Amino acid sequence: MKIVFAEPTGVKTDLLEEAKILFESMGHEFSYFSDRKESEEDLIHRIGNADVVTLSNIPVSATVIRACSQLKLINVAFTGVDHINLTECRERGIAVCNAAGYSTVAVSEITVGLAVSLLRNIPVMDNQTRIPAGRNNYLGTELSGKTVGIVGTGAIGIATAKLFSAFGCRILAYSRSRKEEPVLNYVSLNEVFEKSDIISLHIPSTADTKNIISREVMSLMKPTAVIINTARGQVVDNQALADLLKAGKISGAAVDIYEKEPPLDPDHPLLSAPNTILLPHIAYATEEAMIKRFEIVKENIIAFLKGESYNRIL
Repeated sequence: MKIVFAEPTGVKTDLLEEAKILFESMGHEFSYFSDRKESEEDLIHRIGNADVVTLSNIPVSATVIRACSQLKLINVAFTGVDHINLTECRERGIAVCNAAGYSTVAVSEITVGLAVSLLRNIPVMDNQTRIPAGRNNYLGTELSGKTVGIVGTGAIGIATAKLFSAFGCRILAYSRSRKEEPVLNYVSLNEVFEKSDIISLHIPSTADTKNIISREVMSLMKPTAVIINTARGQVVDNQALADLLKAGKISGAAVDIYEKEPPLDPDHPLLSAPNTILLPHIAYATEEAMIKRFEIVKENIIAFLKGESYNRIL
């Protein structure tokens, strides 16, 4: 089979070369690209003759899939697969795998870091120091003793809850499927938003979760509460979030993921919203996570070639 890594996977070339040796020893072709191109034309050019393709969050449309007549596996070096046209994959019998688990530590750690940054207003204080100016009687608040609402209790949500719990936080949780974890206290979504000081989102993007964090739901938040989104951009009504921040109905927000990949459009509502920390989708991006991800997607391919199911979505 022809195996193609259609974009960089965040690891050094020596690991890719080792993979090349491995797959060629198994009788397969292996190639990779060292740059990222997102247009349908470029993607078709790169993977048009591939049997197995690995990519992260480049959108794979029905047009691309139809142009790749030999395609048998889309190996997603990412947790979410909402950027893949799964309907077309089903119709054409194309398997889809993901790399669930690679970023659990990275995302949970940055979520706690963002919470501390919001509560202590670290970006603003950094700017104050550079003016230069002093503290000017500023007081932040502590993480310990806060109530944290975890929305979505998959692997990342649970890991995040455990970290917050270690800081002395009480954990409320909402999820459509419940897990037996001592730190989690399950309540309704409305109760999470009504009672939490910090709300952290960890839900996938599906037809059912689109804008589930609506204006109505966010309006239940305390005026002193903050919200953190390291999940998917489509689950939040970002216009409503911006409006509530501007009106002082919410104390702050930290956002790493949007309706589309950054750079954002200049008129994106969050760019003008106060008390925000906006990141260009980096929650998953650590050296350690990239190595874990590479090993997972490599094992996905090996399992597929053996006729086994590993991290299969379809």
